[in-house]
Amino acid sequence: MVIDPIYRDALIFASLLTLLSIGLTLTYLTTRVPNFAHGSFATIGIYVALTISRVFKHNVYYGLPLSFLLGGFTALAQYVFILKPLLKRNASINHLMVATIAFELILLAALNIYADFLGRVFKITSRYFQLRGLDFQYAGYPGLLIVAPSLVALICLILYIVLTRTKFGIAMRATIENPSLAETLGVNANLVYTVSWFLAGGLGGLSGNLLPLWFIGNPDTGSFMLVSIFAASTSGGLYSLSGALIGGYLIGFAEVLGTSRLASLIGVWIIPYRPIIPLTVMVLTLMIIPRGLSDLASRIVGRGAS
Repeated sequence: MVIDPIYRDALIFASLLTLLSIGLTLTYLTTRVPNFAHGSFATIGIYVALTISRVFKHNVYYGLPLSFLLGGFTALAQYVFILKPLLKRNASINHLMVATIAFELILLAALNIYADFLGRVFKITSRYFQLRGLDFQYAGYPGLLIVAPSLVALICLILYIVLTRTKFGIAMRATIENPSLAETLGVNANLVYTVSWFLAGGLGGLSGNLLPLWFIGNPDTGSFMLVSIFAASTSGGLYSLSGALIGGYLIGFAEVLGTSRLASLIGVWIIPYRPIIPLTVMVLTLMIIPRGLSDLASRIVGRGAS
């Protein structure tokens, strides 16, 4: 079977975007904080991939565990040292958002410093780089075409099992529904928040590690993806992990296929304006289905059952 290159690109991008949107939704579900630093967790993974492949000369995929850990611990540090103290002081949502933007700027500066360090010390291209030639091939297709969707399926399966079959998952769901009541019943809400933020950052790191295998890597790559990440989470439903899955693939395919179609109709000059597609979908979703596609789906299923 021959897969059209544009659909191949769309599937890869949508899968990586879905990993990021699941992480963003996870943090919003637990602490109700829209994290504007979430894209930089992916950039951390991007530079882990570059370091593993160009400095240590190993397979890019070997960097996945390290990307998960570094992304996770970075997100954990953001929660423990910045957001948690502010939440204890009953900071408003505006203060929390500004804090996440400040943390994003700190990460962006650190990533730029690291990129310069790699370029000057190891004499490698550390900006606007791509590692596509380092991917393996299977049946004439890039390995990422198999790995990215498979990783999404595996993560979704693990989350489903954890949330529905374990005590911690039940505690997490209880905390999401009603934190105060959950704490009165003995649930350690702080532990739930801590694990959630670590997982969210880890998923961002995983996605980032795979990104340069197909797309351009740069210190601001994750920041530029933030519009798509928020659009995916919002379209699917910020209150649903399954919505993040739906929104991730919807926005991913719409962005790639829509840009390709517009470029063929009105010219390639439209390509730099690609973010207008996820922004348009996000605005339409907020106007028509404020709680996202997952809420619409649950209402349709509910009506069918009744």
